[in-house]
Amino acid sequence: MRHLGATEDPAWVRRALVGAVLVLLILLLFAPLVAVFAEALKRGLSVALASLEEPDARHAIWLTLTVAAIVVPLNAVFGIAAAWVITKFDWRGKSILLTLIDLPFSVSPVVAGLCFVLLFGANTAIGAWLVAHGFPIIFAVPGIVLATLFITFPFVARELIPLMIEQGRAEEEAALTLGASGWRTFVTVTLPNIRWALLYGVLLCNARAMGEFGAVAVVSGKIKGQTTTMPLMIEILYNEYLSIAAFTLAALLAFLALVTLALKSFLEWRHPDALAASHRH
Repeated sequence: MRHLGATEDPAWVRRALVGAVLVLLILLLFAPLVAVFAEALKRGLSVALASLEEPDARHAIWLTLTVAAIVVPLNAVFGIAAAWVITKFDWRGKSILLTLIDLPFSVSPVVAGLCFVLLFGANTAIGAWLVAHGFPIIFAVPGIVLATLFITFPFVARELIPLMIEQGRAEEEAALTLGASGWRTFVTVTLPNIRWALLYGVLLCNARAMGEFGAVAVVSGKIKGQTTTMPLMIEILYNEYLSIAAFTLAALLAFLALVTLALKSFLEWRHPDALAASHRH
């Protein structure tokens, strides 16, 4: 009889653990997804597609994609800049910046949305001035963009910072020594080294931007046809007993999330070494 090593478990324990994980995945992930798509297609594909042609649903889709198109590039720029400043320079206050980057992970999205309301609401000095000059923030698209920007801005930076710390400064310093400008060093040395981690962070940021609910629900006012993103519109349609429309929009949002997940898995498969460093910290 072979004795088990210190790090080995009996076969029945391994099978039980794998079985438990599979059951949890089926109950918590696959079953809800199947239910969403089944409910969306319950009356046929034509009915489901017709529900997406409704003006409010089309506006929710357009607004969600628009907000993501604004937020993701801004977060990419911020993430690169923050990672560059933190990893390439030594200065006092670096730990404070790292803490601020992680702030959205520790603050409830609802609380974040409420903070924006207290800062830019129509009853505040700043908000009243903006409304008077035709630039409302709360219950308008700018508020949705700000809330989504706050919730998603750590994703790109948190993917880049550990990788750039591990890569060090030697290549950039060599390029600068050879006479390259700062911009040329960034384009020809730094950016190629971080491109896959950057794309990975962008995918995560995009997924969160499209699916954000809490902060957006607070600042948007849920005005149909004006400030409702896809997650908000799903809730509104479901509360109005328009289940086919609600589940169809949910299925579309789930499909976009699955596409993002597939791209994420593809990057992890094709470039495991480039992404491993960002996950070791």
